[in-house]
Amino acid sequence: MIARPKLHRSTACLLVVDVQEKLVPLLLDFGAVERRCRATILGARELGLPVLATEQYPKGLGPTVASLREVLPTPPLEKRHFSCSSEADFAKALLGTNRKQVIVIGVEAHICVFQTVRDLVWSGHDVFVCADAVTSRLEEHRRIALEQMRDLGAVVTSTETVLFDLLEVCGTPEFKRISALVK
Repeated sequence: MIARPKLHRSTACLLVVDVQEKLVPLLLDFGAVERRCRATILGARELGLPVLATEQYPKGLGPTVASLREVLPTPPLEKRHFSCSSEADFAKALLGTNRKQVIVIGVEAHICVFQTVRDLVWSGHDVFVCADAVTSRLEEHRRIALEQMRDLGAVVTSTETVLFDLLEVCGTPEFKRISALVK
């Protein structure tokens, strides 16, 4: 058995990859993924985690969907590389968080999410992919990408698992707010 890192509020951040308007009609189960992405963003903010977001060539793919854009603490970073890690602005923003753990959500699982996760793992980050908050156009692409990310060393998990792992304890005001987000 491989030892997996434990998430900690003080060392984790959230990355929202390319959840953009023109991709939505092409994606599997987007309504559920969108709800989980929103819950993850709001949960991360509630717990004090830095939140970074990206947009792949927004002139062609449009902006981040409105329901997520309205809860992001800062505007998404524009990118042209598929891997966020290949973009200087993203690399600088991630370094600025001073966080070693990266929780990843977004689209498309087999392209931008996969390449970003691969590069983050290779650069020494502990990466947690919320499988229920990533999607692709085809289920086979999503499934294969999740398998590849796990094989690379990323922890493939779920939104609720991530949020409650970060929360650690029940009975607090944070617990009540996080619980409401995932219902």
